[in-house]
Amino acid sequence: MTFADNLKQLPSIAHIAELQLIDADGNVAASIPNAPGKAGSVTVYNGLFVKHGSINVAAAEEGLQLFAEHTEDAKARPGAHPNIDRLLEVIASGKGYEVKVVAA
Repeated sequence: MTFADNLKQLPSIAHIAELQLIDADGNVAASIPNAPGKAGSVTVYNGLFVKHGSINVAAAEEGLQLFAEHTEDAKARPGAHPNIDRLLEVIASGKGYEVKVVAA
């Protein structure tokens, strides 16, 4: 399935203004706004959070599958897809993120 197909299978993000990823020290490591160009990432990360309770290694591995064709592009062009790069880093380091949902 393609990224667009995968997004259709995930929960709605209409209630979300942004997702904040919280590192092990309790700091906001990243903020992903529900905005054009980022809504797909918010949808994937929110779906992973709903299913896994955090962005852990298992969630990150599933996330790479959900990003589908974009995952290979991210591996070929580091920095082009920072939200996929972040999942690759979770897998490599074993260090995940708690998720805070900021309501719309």
